[in-house]
Amino acid sequence: MSTLEVSPSEPVSGPSGHTITNDFSIQVATVNGSGSQTANTVLMRSLFQMGIPVSGKNMFPSNIAGLPTWFTIRASKQGYIGRRKEIDFLVAMNPETAREDVMKLDRGAAVVYDEPLKLNQLRSDLHFYPVPFDKLVAPVCPDAKLRKLVRNMIYDGVVAFLLSIEMDEVHKALVKQFGKRKAKAADLNWGAAKAGFEFAARTFTKSDPYRAERMNATAGKIIIDGNAACALGAMFAGVTVVTWYPITPSSSLVESLIGYLKRFRHDPETGKATYAVVQAEDELASIGMALGAGWAGARSMTATAGPGISLMSEFIGLGYYAEIPAVVFDVERVGPSTGLPTRTQQGDILTNAILSHGDTKHPMFFPCSPEECFSMAIEAFDFAEQFQTPVFVMTDLDLGMNNWMADPFPYPEKPIERGKVLTGEDLDRLGGFARYKDVDGDGVGYRTLPGTKHPLASYFTRGSGHNERALYTEREDDYIHNMDRLAHKFEAMRKHVPGPVVRLAEGAEIGFIAVGTSDYAVRESCDQLRAEYGIEASYIRFRGYPFSEHLQDFIRRHERVYVVDQNRDAQLLALMRLELDPDLIAKLRSIRYYGGLPLDARTVTDETISQEGK
Repeated sequence: MSTLEVSPSEPVSGPSGHTITNDFSIQVATVNGSGSQTANTVLMRSLFQMGIPVSGKNMFPSNIAGLPTWFTIRASKQGYIGRRKEIDFLVAMNPETAREDVMKLDRGAAVVYDEPLKLNQLRSDLHFYPVPFDKLVAPVCPDAKLRKLVRNMIYDGVVAFLLSIEMDEVHKALVKQFGKRKAKAADLNWGAAKAGFEFAARTFTKSDPYRAERMNATAGKIIIDGNAACALGAMFAGVTVVTWYPITPSSSLVESLIGYLKRFRHDPETGKATYAVVQAEDELASIGMALGAGWAGARSMTATAGPGISLMSEFIGLGYYAEIPAVVFDVERVGPSTGLPTRTQQGDILTNAILSHGDTKHPMFFPCSPEECFSMAIEAFDFAEQFQTPVFVMTDLDLGMNNWMADPFPYPEKPIERGKVLTGEDLDRLGGFARYKDVDGDGVGYRTLPGTKHPLASYFTRGSGHNERALYTEREDDYIHNMDRLAHKFEAMRKHVPGPVVRLAEGAEIGFIAVGTSDYAVRESCDQLRAEYGIEASYIRFRGYPFSEHLQDFIRRHERVYVVDQNRDAQLLALMRLELDPDLIAKLRSIRYYGGLPLDARTVTDETISQEGK
């Protein structure tokens, strides 16, 4: 039954004898700038410290303070960490959205709310817990200016009581959040949390079925966002030049990287930095600087989002045609134009595949987790130098800025690969080289770095027509030969991009194809289809483009294949259609979501069932 169809006169029943343990979602509805992020993070981390698998997703406005913001925590004993469409436990702190938030809930959900809002008058089929936040926070925080920040910790205590979250873990999470340098702030917030817990304990008789119970499913794991994981990967990859222009949601990637570089990348003898970070005047300048650094032999990168990608187009074409390595982290957001800059989407796939004018093809890596953000960042730098080309690492706002549970990252032991770089000794042995000649059959020429002390080391790096020896030419055969070599190089990449993750279900007629953060919804949807409809589904997640031969093999195995896109125009599907035969294209179906929220499993399941005619 839709929540808007629930009759207010239909009373909610009391406890039915069943308990729902470690399988619920909490949504905290507040306003931007109210300091709720600390309280939300502490609440999520408390569950995590109890051994319960969790994820946290923040939906915040793109402009000024005072506008609505929602933070959703999912606890799942099964280990599902994708967004869950249903909200089981609402903390309603924003008067402007409280009514709408309550009316969207399914019957039987719980609501903690600011008492003056009188939300219990809206419906009788929910479990309501009114809390006088202002009254409770006043004795805890004498400073009136701080109360609006500290009052959020009241609901941490209330929710801890109602869900049986251990207060020792709340305190531990608070201390971790504030650190040793902010002990007074931690104590103040701890007082507020205790006040909320004590109020709830003496006031409420719990009627909802949701509770937390200690597990052992998070031992040894960490909580981190994808941007920080990418930054760590870039540092371990040996990045030496970072150029950027701030833009949501990629800014924190470089900000995190700056912090890591300052901590770990200084010469131990001189104390001088062994890296350079340049904030450019715009994104066009930042990619130009990154390519210049890559040409000079540095490991270089930039980070941006869709609007920045648009500005980078011309220089990306230069990088492709002049064959210069660089890594571009694209933390995708909702477009077009300014779009919804604080919402998530996978809307740059088709653009980045052929970015710039003329015939261009660019490799893309698709991480789905912090672990892959770390490992693929390292791989991307090696790949860029191996194939002498810009490489896009495609994350999104959901992965980049939200909290994810992850395994600790393994220390990289593989040596850095610089690709086909000739030294002076190599040139002595060879007697010369042709910069754009395919010697090894993989389409990749040899290069020298500026400063190589040898008379044969120099060449012109040309963005205009050139032959194998990097000499200017407008000859028809030279241009065609060069473009064919670049296309052959792109084909050679198929065996070197990160390989796909394949899950074949025995006897499955249908399959799914997805990339990136769609993974969490698709995997959970496969379980839903099996449990609820008896439908077995296979699944392949591509981690790199150009697509490997696994694409055609997977499609041939199944009667129908659903390509999952987080964009309106089915960009992933469109990219596949460019290289598939008509008989394989005929098997493809499209599942699209483009509302700006992280994709959820129920959306995938419902759309699949609809198209299957069930």
